Amino acid sequence: MEFLTDPVAWWLDPFTTNQFMRSALWAGLLVVLTTSVVGTWVVLRGMSFLGDALAHGVLPGIAIAFVLGFSTTLGAFIAAIAMVAGIQLIKSHSPFPEDTSIGVLFVGFLALAVVIMSSNSGSYAGDLNRFLFGSVTGIDDGDLRRQAIAAAVSVGGVMLFYRAFLVMTFDQAKAQLLGLRPRLAYAGLLALLALSIVASFEAVGNLLVFAFLIAPPAAAALLVRRVPLIMITAVAIGAISVVIGLLISFHNDTAASATMALAAVVAFLLVLTLRAILHAVSAFAPRVPASS
Repeated sequence: MEFLTDPVAWWLDPFTTNQFMRSALWAGLLVVLTTSVVGTWVVLRGMSFLGDALAHGVLPGIAIAFVLGFSTTLGAFIAAIAMVAGIQLIKSHSPFPEDTSIGVLFVGFLALAVVIMSSNSGSYAGDLNRFLFGSVTGIDDGDLRRQAIAAAVSVGGVMLFYRAFLVMTFDQAKAQLLGLRPRLAYAGLLALLALSIVASFEAVGNLLVFAFLIAPPAAAALLVRRVPLIMITAVAIGAISVVIGLLISFHNDTAASATMALAAVVAFLLVLTLRAILHAVSAFAPRVPASS
């Protein structure tokens, strides 16, 4: 109970006395900003499966880049763009719904990653763990600059396409009538989604970035209705999850990225539970008849 009995030592000292924790905090907050604004549209449009597929689909790009000795971030981004293009290609040339093409490529890209990694078994296990689960406490100034640029691009892209994203989310036919070019807007959303995933895997890992992409926006959507408020609330929930996750990790020697992701998921579950309780209370509350 040190967080109550000695709040300064538990809540503040890790950030004021430890440079690694300060860098991790900035990295986590930038990841939240990058993923929450894009994740809001992923949640509202029901694109969670696509987000999950892209988060795993970058793995072969990372593996190939590592084997060939060039930037893993570039390899991940190329793989993400290839997956987006493949989904659109299969969708346009087959009678099946979009989730079929997503599922096929999801399995194919993941299998390719496993094949590449198994052919070099044991040669880069430490780096593989960093790719999969992140290394937020090992973030340097260069990583922070890249994450800040990605956050700026994500926020700027969402602001640029905001009207098109909003209309096509609720009425794609109306978006077409208004000349908002929904296909171009959808391609832009996929590009922003790929960017947010690729830019965040260094900090929270390829397998855990999905938690930040979905959990804070989903929790926010349960609390507020307007899209801008959902984005702001999602960033706030994600930021709180980052702070609490980092502190729990620091004091209990757990994996920082996983603890932050778990805190984000717990935040969603708490909001969902509280909402269910409030609805149950309001449903059973006695009705007061209106006075005549």
